[in-house]
Amino acid sequence: MIWSRRVVNARTKNLVKKARIIADFQFARGAGEILFPENVEFVLSRTRRISQIKTGEERIATLRSYDGLFTLSIEGAKRLHQFLRFPALRVVMNEESSEFVRKGKTAFCKHVSTADPEIRAYDEVIVVDEQDRLLATGKAMLAGDELRSFKHGVAVKVRQGRG
Repeated sequence: MIWSRRVVNARTKNLVKKARIIADFQFARGAGEILFPENVEFVLSRTRRISQIKTGEERIATLRSYDGLFTLSIEGAKRLHQFLRFPALRVVMNEESSEFVRKGKTAFCKHVSTADPEIRAYDEVIVVDEQDRLLATGKAMLAGDELRSFKHGVAVKVRQGRG
């Protein structure tokens, strides 16, 4: 069921407000307005809870039911990438691995150039190359300091690559 923002009522206003509050908590203050403009549409679950948030056919984010936080689509990652200043939420990959990550492949620790020290394990992150060009979005498997120092293992489980 798609709940369109075009029908303005108290329910849709509350959904937008709730989504923005969660995004501000999870990513940074102000991220909610950047991710979810006034023209967003909500895909609701059978229990009438937020499942996905879209603009037209483009998914921005999905709300995970088990912890109430968002997973980003590449469109959501683009919006946050433009909004947040470097190095916020970023895992920087070296040139050797950039093309693989862009295709949606797993990002490994040995290819991480740097990472935001504020990243915690299992945070949603933006994966970029050394010129801060968006490559992918995914889930960090380690904390920011560990991402930089470890030379073995998975750094980011890539959810969606850019190309």
